[in-house]
This record gives sequence, C-alpha cells and structure tokens, in this order.
Amino acid sequence: MTAARPAARELLALVTDPSTFTELPYPERESAPDGPLGWPGYGAARARAAERTGESESVVCGTAEIEGTRAVLIAFEFGFLGGSLGRRTGDRLEAAHRHARAHRLPVVPLVATGGSRMQEGMLALTQLQRVARESALTREAGLAQVAVVRDPTTGGGWATLGAGADVVLALPGAQVGFAGSRVRPPDADPAAYTAEAQVAAGSADAVVPPGELRRTLGLWLRLLTGRSGAPAPVPAPLGATDPPATGWEAVLRARDPRRPRAGRYLDAYFTRRAAIVGDRCGGTDPEGILCGFGVTAHDGRTVAYAAQTGAATRPAGYRTATRLIRLADRLGIPVLTLVDTPGAANDAEAERQGVGAAIAELFGAVAGTRIPVTTLVVGEGGSGGALALAAPGRTWAAPDSYFSVIAPESAAAILKRPADQVPATADHLRLRPQDLVALGVVRAGADDGEAHRP
Repeated sequence: MTAARPAARELLALVTDPSTFTELPYPERESAPDGPLGWPGYGAARARAAERTGESESVVCGTAEIEGTRAVLIAFEFGFLGGSLGRRTGDRLEAAHRHARAHRLPVVPLVATGGSRMQEGMLALTQLQRVARESALTREAGLAQVAVVRDPTTGGGWATLGAGADVVLALPGAQVGFAGSRVRPPDADPAAYTAEAQVAAGSADAVVPPGELRRTLGLWLRLLTGRSGAPAPVPAPLGATDPPATGWEAVLRARDPRRPRAGRYLDAYFTRRAAIVGDRCGGTDPEGILCGFGVTAHDGRTVAYAAQTGAATRPAGYRTATRLIRLADRLGIPVLTLVDTPGAANDAEAERQGVGAAIAELFGAVAGTRIPVTTLVVGEGGSGGALALAAPGRTWAAPDSYFSVIAPESAAAILKRPADQVPATADHLRLRPQDLVALGVVRAGADDGEAHRP
C-alpha cells in the first residue's frame, strides 16, 4: 500500500476499528453490455477493472466504527476506471446516505476520483446532482460529513463529496482540484492543485498523514456527534481579577502584550480540540481568529469555539466564524466565542474582500442560531468588528478587557480633542467591564453551574 493511493479496502482497514466494517447491500441496475450510450468497449473495460481490483464498481460503502464512533463510510476504488462516477456509483452513494439518515450516522467519504465517467455521458454527469441532493438531505437531518480527499480528487467528486463536506481532511501531496491534470491550461501552476494548496486557500481544513487518519477521524466524529442543548460554560478569567479603576486603565490592560490571549483560554477550557480552517471562499485568517470544536475540561461535552486572537479580524476570519456557527447550529452543538480585537481590518484589501458583507453574515448567523452562544470578552472589544462575535444577552467580560463603540484615540480625533484628552475620553465612553454591566451590555457573573474553572 502506498501513502498516496491505497486501494479502497486497504484504506478502510487503515481508518476503521478492527473487524467493525460491514458492507452495505447494493441496488443492482440493469445495463446494456456497453452501457447506456453503447460506448464501444465499455463493458470489456468494466470487466477488466473488476478483475484487476476485485470490485464491481468504483465505490465500496459500509458501516464501521472509527475510534469507537459508528459511521457510514464511502471508499473510492481509483483502480476501477479511475474512481469515476457512473449511474451505478450514484446508486451506491444514494444508498449510503439513506442508510446514514435512517440510522442517524455521520458520513465519511474517502474520495479518490477523476470525475464523471465519460462512457456514460450526461447520465454520469447528472449523478453529481443526485449526490448533491443526498448530501443536502443528510445535512438537513443534522448529520455530520467528514471527507478525506486522496490522490487524485478532481472534477465533480471534489466539487460534491469532497469540498461539500463539513470538514475536509487531505492526504499529504494529494492532487486536489476541480480541474484534472489533463484538462488544465498548459501554463497552470501544478502547486495550486495540491492538498496543501487547498488548505492554504481555505478549501480544506488539514493535511493528515495516513498513519494519523484513524485518530484524527475518530476525534472529529466524536466532536461532531456530541449534540448538547446546554450552553457552553463561561470561561474563568485567566488574567487580572480586580476591576480597572479608570477607562484608560481598562484599555491599557487589554492592550498589554502579557495579557492571556485566545490560545491560553482554549488550552484551559478544552482537553482536546480540532480546528476548522478557512471560509470556503478562498481565504483564511489564522492570525485573527481560531475556530473549531473541542471537548471541555468542565464536563467532557463538545463545544464549538470562535476565538479572536487580539489582531484585527479579516473578512475570511468573519466568514470562517460564520461557517463554524452555522455548522454547530445544524449539529446542535453549543458555541463559545472569545472577543479580542481592536476592530475589523480596515485596509483597502479588506474592503475588496467584502469585509462589510462578511461582518453582516456573522451578525446574521449569531442572531439566527438556535443553539446557545456564550461570549467572554477577554481583551479589546473594538466596535462592530468585535460585537459581531458577541452573543446578545449572553456576554461576559474579563477584568482585563474593555468594549467600546470606538477606540478612545479615534473618538478624541473625531471630537478634535488633543492627545492628552484620550484618557478622559476613555472614561466618557464607559468602556470598563463594570461600566458595561451597569449599562446592561454584559452580564455581571456566570449563571449557577455555568462557570468553567481550569
């Protein structure tokens, strides 16, 4: 077995718990000897593929446990006509999704395909619509889909089963992209069509070596099946414990580089966690926001998180947070948000990337979610770029934080006040944690049983 292109059953043995895989019964479709188009030699090619691989179609579907969590697996056999999708492939994929919905199981596609089967023409291409519908129905049923994209994953298989999954993992060095190697422009950069490039572009979440696949898939399945209606516990402050005396002191505390940041809060809050990366629109913001799911140290539940890091948040960061909240909402998983940003990125590139629309989408996701969102302001709360991540009625503030409609320096400049009036302006803004409690913007303390102490 090679790391890049294991056979379907070899990969199933690699990622599933021993002796747990059970193949699903498949619907059998009658077909003319050379297929629906009468393509010369198609029947013989299928027969050779079956003899070479031991499979009767390009996918193997069944149920198994992965690190103790049961799932439906769809493993592509690339050796069978390049893992291409035909009508019988569509039959199997539909049956797999229907079984998943009937038994409330997550779906794990292990994808390696060159695309739709040309010997079946448009009848093969329309299987993508069929697959997309089944995936949508599974999504509406509140069931997770975690894809592993292998070498190669191109064409409609990438655009449906791969890129359309909730979480996308990729094998190192795999060719991943909509355009296969034989149909790209001659001057196309091959490095853009790799697993690593898809992660960098925000279209996949992680590159995972084969030896780590079972553990990584097991963690993701554990996290994404951890439905819970209870709100996420409020994190305990990790920095200062006494309230600031003045507004300017609150600002200086929040800007202190020694203050605890998102990473420390997440380390204290979770025993294990896994990150989602990217907005699925070509962008990532690893310097501005951390998003993912974790197992809480408090009670072992799954909680989703979106945590600003103290930097200006870019449009891709807001879109990634929106992606996270919508996924958590669909799966019934509570969300924790950590607010810490001087504000949204306001450079020209941020405008070209649609920062206003990205913030609007996040406001809408938080406002419209059915699951509880818990927010702790852990540092700077810079205007709307911070407020978009805050839960109405369920926001708390750490003693070394502030929240303001505008930065004190900007407020003073707009009011044409001299620089020495900035501290007084901070007081006028009433941005201290205790001011925010008095104004009713944040809550005074954690509800009984909700506080999380590391």
